[in-house]
Amino acid sequence: MNFLDIKIGHATDEVHHTGCTVFLCPAGTIGSVDARGPAPGSRELTLLQAVEKPIEKPNAVCLAGGSAFGLAAADGVMRFLAEQGIGHPTPVKPVPIVPAAIIYDLFMNNGQRQPDGEMGYAACANAVLNNPAQGNVGAGAGATVGKWGGFPGFMKGGFGLARMEVDEIVVCAAAVVNSVGDVVNADGSVLSGARTPAGTWRAADDPLRRFPERPPAQLTNTTLVVVATNAALDKRQAHRLAQRAHDGLALAIRPVHTSHDGDTVFTLATGAVPGDHYDLVANMAVEVVAEAIRNGVRHAATVGEFPGLAG
Repeated sequence: MNFLDIKIGHATDEVHHTGCTVFLCPAGTIGSVDARGPAPGSRELTLLQAVEKPIEKPNAVCLAGGSAFGLAAADGVMRFLAEQGIGHPTPVKPVPIVPAAIIYDLFMNNGQRQPDGEMGYAACANAVLNNPAQGNVGAGAGATVGKWGGFPGFMKGGFGLARMEVDEIVVCAAAVVNSVGDVVNADGSVLSGARTPAGTWRAADDPLRRFPERPPAQLTNTTLVVVATNAALDKRQAHRLAQRAHDGLALAIRPVHTSHDGDTVFTLATGAVPGDHYDLVANMAVEVVAEAIRNGVRHAATVGEFPGLAG
């Protein structure tokens, strides 16, 4: 899928079902982020989120599995960029700016393998324009959804993409779908999520999706999103876009932004199309984020006892 001039690269451990995904930004890209939830595992978020901070141009965004251990993947991304002389200029050498966020996927391998610097470097080496991969790839390799009803009702989540073009404005979204909630269709019906032992949707019996007294998946859920546009945005607008893009999560995940989620949205604006297009971009972003989330589960393949819609 054409993700503008941003290269996407994945490194996937198909044995342990974990991995990382990297977005390599063209020079001059403006970025920001908005993190919601009690436990977002992250790196460089304050630098990118706060409008008053002077740094506004990330060189890459790194998403990974492995819980907080997986933040080490960003070290490899920094090494890859540094070898090419890419980074924020300093008196000694350029310092790559690599915001990163992780999901908890330790259910998949019992914590035996987490993404590291070598995996982050490999994802960069694999990065290409128009990368079509979706499903059980990169940071989506170990993602699961529908955990509000407890184990063993989970289903397989994954990595999804979506794109929209209106006149000359393009907005793309990528999502790593690892939610406590169900992923729903546009009409609110369940697409993938918590199942009963009989194989029916648990939400049919409990539309409010109430958590058990002792949630088995507390603080182990995060949906990560990257929104990219060719519109010119300043950092303030990029931050507002990240906030607005969370509306797309609310359209596609029920419930979302709970006390058990660490949902995070990054935004990247390459600036190819000048002018004030913020409101159009934001409206488009909501739609493509929702569709990227749905695509993440549509392309997710079954892993062990976690069934996926892709079989």
